[in-house]
Amino acid sequence: MGELVQRASQQLSELVRGELRLAQAEMKEKGKRYGKGGGLFGGAGLVGFLMLEALVATVIAALAVALPVWAAGLIVTAVLGLVAAVMALTGKKEVSSAAPPAPEETIENVKADVAEIKESAHR
Repeated sequence: MGELVQRASQQLSELVRGELRLAQAEMKEKGKRYGKGGGLFGGAGLVGFLMLEALVATVIAALAVALPVWAAGLIVTAVLGLVAAVMALTGKKEVSSAAPPAPEETIENVKADVAEIKESAHR
């Protein structure tokens, strides 16, 4: 009986350690996704700000000179706007794929393990 209790204790200890390693790996992956998404949102903000600067330069150029100068400024503004939109959408996708910030697989595994242990104890 003592050997069975010792073996069960050892297996439970190994199981808990394994689940903790899984939770750590899962949270590390989610942290990477949040970081990447946040960086992309920051980049989108910077490019959006540059887009506004380019728009101001375009308006100034349009008022000061002929069509080719402001047309070039408008093209640059449109390209920067497109880059900002792509970065924002990509950042949103990254943040959405990381949510919720909990180790869901590990939680489910622990629940299954607890149910199995309870079932084994009742036998």
